[in-house]
Amino acid sequence: MKREAVLTWTAIIALGAISAGLGWWLGQRTLTPAEQPPPPGLVVVKPGEAMPPLAFTALDGGPVIPVSGPGRPRLINYWASWCGPCRKEMPVLDAYAAEQGGNGVQVIGVALDSADEARAFLREVPVVFRLAVEAPGPGDSSVRLGNARGILPYTVLVDARGRLAKTHYGAFPDVEAVRAWVRD
Repeated sequence: MKREAVLTWTAIIALGAISAGLGWWLGQRTLTPAEQPPPPGLVVVKPGEAMPPLAFTALDGGPVIPVSGPGRPRLINYWASWCGPCRKEMPVLDAYAAEQGGNGVQVIGVALDSADEARAFLREVPVVFRLAVEAPGPGDSSVRLGNARGILPYTVLVDARGRLAKTHYGAFPDVEAVRAWVRD
């Protein structure tokens, strides 16, 4: 009887693990949007390529924020006020930006949102890094920088030479995850 109980529990655990794995896989396939081709004529920058001339309208009405060309490495994070994962990630990016100071990686947030909605969100979750606003759409700069899935948050890293180094879909859970992604 004891051997039968062990075999029964082993089978139950194995079936549970298989079911959990299958559920995760199906969830990823159905919850993650498929990549969409860019609109005709829109040039999409690939990792390793130079950034196109690109500058953002500052959310605070300050000077335009340039992101092309050589300079400090730049982490550009696309977010929106209605995006739950973006809301959780903003304090993480704020802490990362604060530890970078004036010589490390420059963090720039781009709200794919209305300026009023972005400002309202920032009254709840203030950040110290530079913020810009851009109208969302099929040809917005996140798409030009590789966001073929239309997922927010979406983050790109621009190296000191002004080249797109890499991209990241989804929120960073903590500052160490941001550090590791930038470092790797």
